[in-house]
Amino acid sequence: MVMDSDMRVLGSSASELRLSCPEPGWVEQDPEEIWQAQRAVMQGALQAARRSAADLACIGIANQRETTVLWERRTGVPMGPAIVWQDRRTAGRCDELRAMGCLVDVVERTGLTLDPYFSATKLAWMLDRSADIRQAAERGDLAFGTIDSWLIWKLTNGGCHVTDTSNASRTLLFNIRTLSWDPRLLALFGIPPALLPKVVASSGHAAETSAEHLGRRIPITGVAGDQQAAAFGQACIRPGTAKNTYGTGAFLLMNTGAAPAESKHGLLSTVGWTIGRDTTMALEGSVFTAGAAVQWLRDGLGIIGAASDVEALAASAPNSGGVTFVPAFTGLGAPYWDPYARGAITGITRATTAAHLAFAALEAVCVQTCEVVEAAQKDTGLKLPELRADGGMARNNLLMQMQADLLGVPVTCPENCETTAAGAAGLAGIAAGVWPDIDAFARGRRHQRRFEPVKPDRWREDVMSRWRESVARCRHHPSKPEG
Repeated sequence: MVMDSDMRVLGSSASELRLSCPEPGWVEQDPEEIWQAQRAVMQGALQAARRSAADLACIGIANQRETTVLWERRTGVPMGPAIVWQDRRTAGRCDELRAMGCLVDVVERTGLTLDPYFSATKLAWMLDRSADIRQAAERGDLAFGTIDSWLIWKLTNGGCHVTDTSNASRTLLFNIRTLSWDPRLLALFGIPPALLPKVVASSGHAAETSAEHLGRRIPITGVAGDQQAAAFGQACIRPGTAKNTYGTGAFLLMNTGAAPAESKHGLLSTVGWTIGRDTTMALEGSVFTAGAAVQWLRDGLGIIGAASDVEALAASAPNSGGVTFVPAFTGLGAPYWDPYARGAITGITRATTAAHLAFAALEAVCVQTCEVVEAAQKDTGLKLPELRADGGMARNNLLMQMQADLLGVPVTCPENCETTAAGAAGLAGIAAGVWPDIDAFARGRRHQRRFEPVKPDRWREDVMSRWRESVARCRHHPSKPEG
């Protein structure tokens, strides 16, 4: 996206990326395809905006976070597919570390939990495929990065190997109290320090692109994980403000101020962003499957032709008809953290229709969000005055009304639902002087739609009770992924 200082989108371009699932629980992508797609859509966005590189003040990057790439420094060639954040292949290794009594120390240092979601066990799996790979890593011949690091490496033709604090905090290798790579964690996971990128601020001069990519060198002054960028784009700049991004998964972030917040209810404590020397922390609830459930209705069952068709189909039914859909395709995230959970659809009768399934899929997104909001409120003692919603699914008015009804608080949606891009632009623009400070950027946020709750508390309680009964049937599934 190309944005101006009023946060208007002047032009955009998009490209869908392929996922590969070669084994049950495995999810991979081609790093080179990601790079080529990004290069193409940068050019496409500039063309759509009728602008050139000469018009750009800066570049901001927001990225899928825990996805892990390993490449050769000399050639820039990936050492294999990227292991995507959804991948579950290292669940067994996480179990072993828990059995060793490592969980408490890991949580204290990282704010995260031992789960295959995060980068460390993915990276260790890559290194352990052969002695040659591990030896090359020990020599410093290889580089590790999440997608931000990979794109910056490619944009600078291998001249810059960096990540920001928000992405580093999602690796299980970064100490959120010292804001640095943790030697004890590196030893625990068997990660050579030579692999790691330099950690920089989310808003600051991270790198400059090579001129060949856009026609001139452009400063990269904003870098953040997608969910942190979305929270910033939603102007969640005060403690207690929160957003939920409805994409492939659904991710709640609540600003908790300068200090890490301890969660006793299954949430993660993570870096929100760093601007200059000031770091903002957040609590996060990670729901692994949201839009992916709708994609499954489209691709797996064929009951809709396009993802956008789900709203009309679901709206043709008054409710789910007693059907509950637990879309635990890749396990359950917060607050359960059960990588072995498997999906289920319960309550089916001869009267069940495709419309009921579509309604239940949307309801599943909302009830999972309710669980993480409830956990955040318990951890912080704060009551949400509203939930700020964004992401592609936030365009679905039925979903947003359902969310307000189940939460019992208003849900607001901004004019531009792509707040991940807006947050990346904001972080970059503040560092480049487009906005003088955070408040000046935040004043540009404008919500377009507001959904007020209308359902009674008893209805809400019945839906949540039915959901929890169904989740209990899906937990600790005996079928475990290989690896």
